[in-house]
Amino acid sequence: MARWVLHVDLDQFVAAVEVLRRPELRDLPVVVGGRGDPTERGVVSTASYEAREFGVRSGMPLRTAARRCPDAVFLAVDRDAYDAASAQVMAVLADVATDCGGVLEVLGWDEAFLGAAVDDPERLARRIRDHVRAATELECSVGIGPNKLLAKTATGFAKPAGVHRLTREGWTAQIGPRAPDAVWGIGSRTVRRLAGLGIGTVAELAATDPAEVAAAFGPATGPWLVARAQGRDPSPVVGTPWRARSRSREKTFQADLTSWADVENAVREVALRVAKDVEAEGRPAVRVVVKVRFAPFETVTHGVPLASPSADASVLTGAAAQALSRFTPGRPVRLVGVRAELADRAADATADAAPRDRAPADPAHTDPEVSPSDVR
Repeated sequence: MARWVLHVDLDQFVAAVEVLRRPELRDLPVVVGGRGDPTERGVVSTASYEAREFGVRSGMPLRTAARRCPDAVFLAVDRDAYDAASAQVMAVLADVATDCGGVLEVLGWDEAFLGAAVDDPERLARRIRDHVRAATELECSVGIGPNKLLAKTATGFAKPAGVHRLTREGWTAQIGPRAPDAVWGIGSRTVRRLAGLGIGTVAELAATDPAEVAAAFGPATGPWLVARAQGRDPSPVVGTPWRARSRSREKTFQADLTSWADVENAVREVALRVAKDVEAEGRPAVRVVVKVRFAPFETVTHGVPLASPSADASVLTGAAAQALSRFTPGRPVRLVGVRAELADRAADATADAAPRDRAPADPAHTDPEVSPSDVR
């Protein structure tokens, strides 16, 4: 029997959980984000498919979403409800994995990989979809591939509530003509840098000499990018319990901060909250990253590594202050955020090789107080 990887992704997860709690919202445009008030500053955590038809997208300012879809129902983020629903789904997947002798790797709230040796992966995918629906009333899509990269990419073709297998031949035909950010782990910044090398598609990147890409991106990242473009992914499905790679917090201001001293105080306040999260996690941090969103909506980040892993609040706030010192003050600030990357992040096989914008966290998991990295 061939060994396959299945990627299970819950459809419009956060919005779907809200609709289950409020059946009267079914088939209506639903937008979840912030405190559910589109007159306040905040971003869209997720939008139902009905809202997406109006151009509403995750990460979009709530006010923009309200302009695009004035009849949408806006709801506040309720992380506890999403945690509970996620736990139900993952329990179902764990049962299926046990039954088929497979391995389950949970990625976060709404997605997981299942690796199994089966003759008919589509049959297993349909079984997963039906079991999740029966147990939770939530819909999921399942991608199938010979490795994690192809399986996750296949899920995009399966949505909504479908099953799709992506082979190596299909990768070349379906993904090759697309821009490089069609590849999981390649972000917009990398795409811009690749464009400077005259590389505009996945196929072009796949055909490029790794040494040429390494000259621009480094000896590890360059070959990694070419391998990804070729659809290669050696990382196994790992059944060890999922743990957060980082802990982070953000704070959005309803009125812009115009005093840099106020920005410094806000970053310290957020960093202290992150330090408490790191302490509760029981693992030290190795790097601290500060995010500042300048008005109207430009986001800049700077990070600093710690001299040694630490969960000490004074060390983390000091590192946050050091990262903030790399910013150029003088513009109004609408949001600040602090992220502490945890000690075992470097153990992730692809994190060492990939650019910083690899596998960007899904904004569908943001809320005013919790960053996507907390659930990914």
